[in-house]
Formats: sequence, structure tokens, C-alpha cells
Amino acid sequence: MRFPYLIALPLLFATPAHAWGPVGHRITGAIADENLSGIARANVQLLLGTTDLAEAATWPDDMKSDPAEFWQKRASSWHYVTVHEGDAYKPSDAPAEGDAMTALTRFTATLRDPRASLDERRLALRFIVHIIGDLHQPLHAGGGDDRGGNDFKVSWFGRPTNLHSVWDSAMIEQRSLSYSELAGWLSRSITPQQVIDWNDRNPSDWIGESIALRKTIYPVDPALSWDYAHRHRTEMDNRLQRAGIRIAAYLNAIFERPASSEAVRQ
Repeated sequence: MRFPYLIALPLLFATPAHAWGPVGHRITGAIADENLSGIARANVQLLLGTTDLAEAATWPDDMKSDPAEFWQKRASSWHYVTVHEGDAYKPSDAPAEGDAMTALTRFTATLRDPRASLDERRLALRFIVHIIGDLHQPLHAGGGDDRGGNDFKVSWFGRPTNLHSVWDSAMIEQRSLSYSELAGWLSRSITPQQVIDWNDRNPSDWIGESIALRKTIYPVDPALSWDYAHRHRTEMDNRLQRAGIRIAAYLNAIFERPASSEAVRQ
């Protein structure tokens, strides 16, 4: 499958980030698109038309500029989880307004519900693709002490930013590749055995992996450049690859039920 070409967007070094940047999310969506089952692909196309998962993956972030209360208040906390104690997510970790885990559970139920409206299922599908990507960014499974690295100030090649922004966008865009180029490179390097090994549909496992990685990425020296990028590039690529495989696996599981044929009726 060919990925539509898109030039990487400029880095926003000083702006607090909230998710994988648009390039990262599109990479996870493009990899997922290549690994959908036939029935899942048909259902996605019936819901989204000509919009592929690479485009759908950024939509919940694109809508953050919408002034509606839904986007400014209700949905703002659905991109991350905070694990206050230990290394495993617990339902008690979720705030009253919900988090990525509670939102993923709710949107999964909506996508499986043949009584849900077409607009509700479209919203659910776009959020599911986005949230799974978010949960593979290690700083989206924070410990509640620095807003997922947003308060951890660093410099990136001499420019002031924060650790969250480095992982969201800077390390990806520093490579000067379009999302389609990097998605293609990463997709081709995924082995059949890795597809099998990463076919994990349990969000708690993804969060556990992100927490384990998060503990290793805080630098002693806040002046980050080539050395930091080289040291963590393989880890970042691995998280993008796993996210893509798991988005596909999760959607394949949702749509594999016979009742899912009703899931796209208007």
C-alpha cells in the first residue's frame, strides 16, 4: 500500500505537547492500515469513506482548537493516563473526567454497538486509533509529578523545549522525513514474528511497557542533541511500530464478530 505524501510540519519547540505529534500519529495509522483484516478494512471504509487511518489518527488533536465544551473540557484528558503508585494502571488512577483508558473502553463499546449512530461510531473509531497511539508514547503514562515531561525543561540542539515535546515531535521530525517515508521504512522492517509477538490487545500491557521505558528516558544533562537522539531512536521507532500493529489488532478484534455487519448501518 502506498502512503500519501505529506511534508513534516515545523517543530513547535516551546509549546507544551499533548500527544504524539501529527507525524507520529500518522505513522501509527499508516502501519495499522497495512495490517487490517479484510473485514476490518471494509468496516473502516464504510465508516470513514476515503479517509485512511493515517488521516484519522490525528483528528482528535486537530479538533482541540474547536471552542466547543466537548473538546475544551470533556475530551482534553482522554489522551494519557497517570499511574500514581507502582508500575501498573489501576481503575482508581482515572480522574473523575476520565482518561485514555476509560475513554478507550467507552469508545470500544460504542463502536461495537449496532444501535449507535453513524456519527457516534465515526467519533469512536477516530478516538480509538488516536488513543492507542498515545498509550505507546512513554510520557503518556506519567507518574503525576511533571505533567508527562511537559514540566521537565530541556534544550534540543540549543533551543528551549521540554522532554514531552522531544518525544512527541522533535526526535521524529529531526530526521527530515515525511510521515509516509518513515512509515514505509518502519513497516518494512517489522518481521512476521514481531507481528505475532506484538498482537497484544490489552491496554494495560501497553501502559506497562510505556512506564518501563519512561523510567529510562529522563536525561541527566538537559542539553539534548545527537547523542540523545541516537540513544533512543530505536526505542521510539519500536513504540511507533508496536502502536501501528496494535491499532490494527484491536480493530480486527472489534470487527471480527458477525454482529459487526450491523455496525455501519445508518
